[in-house]
Amino acid sequence: MSLPAFPEGLTFDDVLLVPRHSDVMPRDVKLTTRFSRNVPLNVPLSSAAMDTVTEEKLAVALAREGGIGVIHRNLTIEAQVREVDKVKRSANGVILDPVTLAPNAKVSEAREIMARFNISGLPIVEGKKVVGILTRRDCRFRTSDDTPVGEIMTKENLVTAPPGTSLDEARNLLFENKVEKLLIVDKDMRLAGLITMKDVNMLAAYPNSATDARGRLRVAAAIGVNDYERAEGLVKAGVDVLVVDTAHGHSSNVMNTVKELKRRFTVDVVAGNVATAEGAKALADAGADGVKVGIGPGSICTTRIVAGIGVPQLTAVMDCAQALKGTNVPVIADGGIRFSGDIVKALAAGASCVMLGSLFAGLEESPGEVVLYKGRSFKTVRGMGSIGAMMQGSKERYRQGEVATADKLVPEGIEGMVPYRGKLSDYAYQLVGGVRAGLGYCGARTVSELWEKRQFLRITAAGVKESHPHDVTITKESPNYYHAE
Repeated sequence: MSLPAFPEGLTFDDVLLVPRHSDVMPRDVKLTTRFSRNVPLNVPLSSAAMDTVTEEKLAVALAREGGIGVIHRNLTIEAQVREVDKVKRSANGVILDPVTLAPNAKVSEAREIMARFNISGLPIVEGKKVVGILTRRDCRFRTSDDTPVGEIMTKENLVTAPPGTSLDEARNLLFENKVEKLLIVDKDMRLAGLITMKDVNMLAAYPNSATDARGRLRVAAAIGVNDYERAEGLVKAGVDVLVVDTAHGHSSNVMNTVKELKRRFTVDVVAGNVATAEGAKALADAGADGVKVGIGPGSICTTRIVAGIGVPQLTAVMDCAQALKGTNVPVIADGGIRFSGDIVKALAAGASCVMLGSLFAGLEESPGEVVLYKGRSFKTVRGMGSIGAMMQGSKERYRQGEVATADKLVPEGIEGMVPYRGKLSDYAYQLVGGVRAGLGYCGARTVSELWEKRQFLRITAAGVKESHPHDVTITKESPNYYHAE
């Protein structure tokens, strides 16, 4: 009996992109793309919803560089909502809904709010009418927490501006009056917004930031199947995208969840993970605004070994992108990225952006712990299918929500550590620089042009070996390359 003809699956190391005639310099490349149907990005980078990767600090840093972070869901609803809220309040054009207090509120309450939202001032209002402003400086020398804020707030000579004031006009007013907060009020002194010097400076310092229509940084958040209470809280906090985050996205529960989310809310919904054309099309048909592709390619994932399931990532991305052609639904390549060249290959295969986990886990802004090992700094990382992550809340993602004890869990991930890689801004610069170079070699000025001009070449194991540094001992590490075992 003859064996059936099995289809072939390829991953990033199996191919190279063939260089083309090009008049495109890396500096000329435009990397604007989309995370979902209605959420644009300025660089094709997103961070994974892992509890050792994405919380507020990393999400803020990535959005400032033009990407988007997905806040993990191994948190209570209140804690996850708080993380999203901190990202949305970290930078603004005009803050239309600033946090306020009444004059009879206590100093202790003001201090708690300032610490929670990382802000340095609060408008004080009676009803909607502004009666003063309270800053950290006002609280600093007040020893009693029970003092009403109305007794220590600034009441006279408040610096205000009318609705419609531009950021340039606001900057001039802030400089002229030597203050850090500009109250936006109508003719009756009713509060209409707030502009801060911090936000004005931030927008100038990070011109490539991924921001919403109100100038706030973009952020996404992960939810589970039928997790509508969590979704509602996140939407109220201003989340840009809900990510239905499951190990097997091509399932009725996931599709039904997507349909219900689209019925209840107006925000974009990304769903996954899938690895086939049929899975991608099913999610798009259910209403998904973006599809996350990747089953088992992540460095901390053991699904392919434990369950024998998966599709090599390059083939998975190409199949899903082809299936979604003409639907206006972007593909997010989630997992398997080790170098910036892999990002170029994923984009060329049809992805609109990539999702990074372990590569970002080593950054200063990630929530993982710093570990010293053999004289070097590392940070901890764990898959959401690891026992530690599952016991903390991700069991449902792997359809084991009913399991009560760790010894009865069947993990699909591991826990480990990755080299400490410094600040996200420096690391993202190297990744984006490599992507720009890759598009330049292909003669493509944009991601969509890369889709048209790509030409893949399959290589052998000898070709992979030749592609890496060889026959030398590396004596000085490069910021964008490490020796892959």
